[in-house]
Amino acid sequence: MWQDTKNVYHLSMAILANLLYRFPSRNLKIIGVTGTDGKTTTSSLIYQILKYTGHDVSMITSVGAIINNNEYPLGFHVTTPSPFKLQRFIKNAAISGNPKYLVLEVTSHSIDQHRIWGIPFEIGVLTNITNEHLDYHKTYENYLKTKAKLLKRAKIAVINRDDQSYEHLKNIKEKRENLITYGFSRESDVNPYNFNFKSVIDGEFNKYNILAAITVCKKLGVEDSRIKEAIGHLSLPVARMDTVYNGDFKIMIDFAHTPNALEQILSSVRPGVKGRLIHVFGSAGERDAFKRAQMGNISSKYSDLIILTSEDPRSENPEKIMDQIGEGINKNKKVIRIKDRLKAIETAVSEAKNGDFVLLTGKGHEKSMNMGNGEEPWSEYEAVEKVLGDAGIGS
Repeated sequence: MWQDTKNVYHLSMAILANLLYRFPSRNLKIIGVTGTDGKTTTSSLIYQILKYTGHDVSMITSVGAIINNNEYPLGFHVTTPSPFKLQRFIKNAAISGNPKYLVLEVTSHSIDQHRIWGIPFEIGVLTNITNEHLDYHKTYENYLKTKAKLLKRAKIAVINRDDQSYEHLKNIKEKRENLITYGFSRESDVNPYNFNFKSVIDGEFNKYNILAAITVCKKLGVEDSRIKEAIGHLSLPVARMDTVYNGDFKIMIDFAHTPNALEQILSSVRPGVKGRLIHVFGSAGERDAFKRAQMGNISSKYSDLIILTSEDPRSENPEKIMDQIGEGINKNKKVIRIKDRLKAIETAVSEAKNGDFVLLTGKGHEKSMNMGNGEEPWSEYEAVEKVLGDAGIGS
């Protein structure tokens, strides 16, 4: 009931914002990207292909906004901005150029809270749906139905044929031509068999993100040859499989903070690790607690040493969160618990030997940490730089 009341408030704000800025999204072709994992990367890849092929395009993702080639921060822990900020960005994006595109990362919260009200989506993209945000949506079915709202309101729905959500969504459009699928299977409309491509981007899961971007750009009329050319120049967003130190051992920063994302990143890097895989991670407080043991279990499948630490515990006790993660960890696995994230990274570096691989997940690009007293400055990148510097190790 309380959430319904809040959603009415958000809807009224979205209506006012659209009226104030005179429904600026009507002057753009907007591509909305949603899903549990891969939203930011897929949005960025679509943006990069359109940009490379000469199109006028802007982008809003959890990493930040790029509007008419100018970069803007969104604030702490923000993916889809509040209605007034969002409509102001859209207004600025629509100032010049025709046709002009905007790629918008869309969260399930922003859909449920009507923050994207009034935006006519040309294309809606769904990357995948796994169990996440159940603290908010309560059930997987509710979560899926919320994500599906974006696809229903978009002219064209682009969905992952290989994802478990496909069976629930395959009839979401009345006309088959308004539903385009992508995936590794030949049954997909766009797949590696009918659209062969080469990319330097690592990770099997990123091939799905590239296929999603290919599908969108094909539907927007970009020539296949130009898309293939652009793919050769693609790069991942900040804090996505980002190797920040490569010496006797390696350090990688990744934003993975869901069970599926951890499975994907760990399974991708594990085969290339010559020594031990040292995994430093935690789980956010006041968020979905159901996933914590799952994350512990997944890490213990691939990691040789697990260092549990803080990741925005907020009002929750970090020790309790680590206990819950630990419930899923194999009892024979070596685990170190350090509440202070900087000290956890220091320990990981001090433990690392020749050939080892240190993976830091959960914080990624974020600029703050919430330890229960509001947002405090934090940078995973600066933390690594400091630890390496203090240890006398060149970056």
